This record gives sequence, C-alpha cells and structure tokens, in this order.
Amino acid sequence: MYASPLSSPSTVSMASDAQNNPFIRNLASSDKKVRDEAFDSLRAYLGSQSHIAELDLLKLWKGLFYCLWMQDKPALQQRLSRELASLVSTLREPVVLPFLRAFWLTIAREWIHIEALRLDKYLYLIRQYVNASFQFLSRNKWKRETLKEWNKIVEEVPLESKDMKIPNGLRYHVLDVWADELEKVGGVEFEKDQEKAKEIVEIMVQPVETLAKEGRLKVLRVAAKECLADQRLRAWRGQEDEVVDEPEEEDEEAEWGGIDD
Repeated sequence: MYASPLSSPSTVSMASDAQNNPFIRNLASSDKKVRDEAFDSLRAYLGSQSHIAELDLLKLWKGLFYCLWMQDKPALQQRLSRELASLVSTLREPVVLPFLRAFWLTIAREWIHIEALRLDKYLYLIRQYVNASFQFLSRNKWKRETLKEWNKIVEEVPLESKDMKIPNGLRYHVLDVWADELEKVGGVEFEKDQEKAKEIVEIMVQPVETLAKEGRLKVLRVAAKECLADQRLRAWRGQEDEVVDEPEEEDEEAEWGGIDD
C-alpha cells in the first residue's frame, strides 16, 4: 500500500538535499553537455538493472522530482520532462511497472508542496508519463496481464477513488490527458483493428469506470464520466449510442476535498 511512501519530510529540506547532490544538480544543469552526461550515466545504470528495490526507486524519484523543481527555464523544463519520460524506454521490462509506481507515489506525496508557479512543469511531466506508460503497453503488444498490472498502479495512486490523501488535482489532470495520450500512442492502431481496440480499451478504462462509480466525491465521479464520454474512447469501445446522464445520489460524505489541491 501507499500510506507510508506518501509521508514526506519538509519541502525545504528535500530541495536543499537536491541542490547539494551533484548528480541531481547536473541533471538540472542548463549546460547541455553536463546534463547529457548525467543522463547518460542514469540511463546506463537503470538499463542495466533487472530489479530495483522499491525504497531505492522512491529515493531516486525524490531526487528526480527536485531535479525538475530546480529547473526554472520553461524550454529546459519541458526538455527535462521529456528526458525523464524517455527513461521508461531504457528500462528492462521487470523494472518498468515498479519504476512507474514510484513515479506516481512521488507525485502524489509531493503534490501539496508544488506552488502555483511550479505547477505547469509538473502537469507537463505527468502528461509525458501517461504517454510513456501507454508507449510501454503498446511495445508489449497490449498484453492483457500487463494491462491489468498497470491498472493496479493507476487504481492505487493517480485514479484511486476514495482516499483523500491522493490529491484531487492529480486525478483531474490524469483524466484530462488520458484520451489525448492514448490516441497519440494507439489511435492509428485502434482505427485499423476495431475488435482489438475494443478489447484493449475496455481493460484500460476500468480504473476510470471505478472512479466514475465509486469516487468519494461527486466532482470526481463527474470528471471520470466526462472522460468516459470522450468520443474517441466511445468509438474505440464500439459505443455508438448517445450518452445519457445518470442522476447522482446525494453524497454521504462531504464534497469538499480539503486544500491539498
């Protein structure tokens, strides 16, 4: 479970640790040569591992999170986010899902510390990681068991339906980019083989379906239903009938999700 990894030291101390770490500082460098050398070292290390312990992955992602934190130039922020997402393609298959899980746990844990001025670069990073995840699933031929394992991670963290320790803002953004990034990765393939598309997408939307039905807050259920109503998802699923809004029952729990988002 994710309860323990979501506890976090102060942002100030962690940012200070990152600034004092020469490797993390080099990854965030504005000097392309310095940054490229640091990334080459990181890729070489990650690509050589067939197993990395959860704690080590969480420590790594803490550093990578603050690597992006330290980068202030917009163009370099986006480049760094793309480079961080490219790490997924260098990993050996047994490491990919644990690496992605550590990413989501880190984003969920640190979300409350992200100030408004820094939010856009993390939203862009999240979009890149949704895309990188779909790329991994595509490279693995959308295998049913891999899709189910990916769903477990999604249901545990970014689209978890009831635990308010998971920031609502994270949930909303993942729902917002879901169909866009899936179309970029699988859209052409899905258009060519509608039967295959239906089988794949029916599995992939299960975490969204769960959130739409079981989300603790009405606003979360509505956001999930809006995602499911996207015409691209509906077409891939073979749903040609019009979307009918279902009446919402009154929430037993308060709708306000706190100030974490």
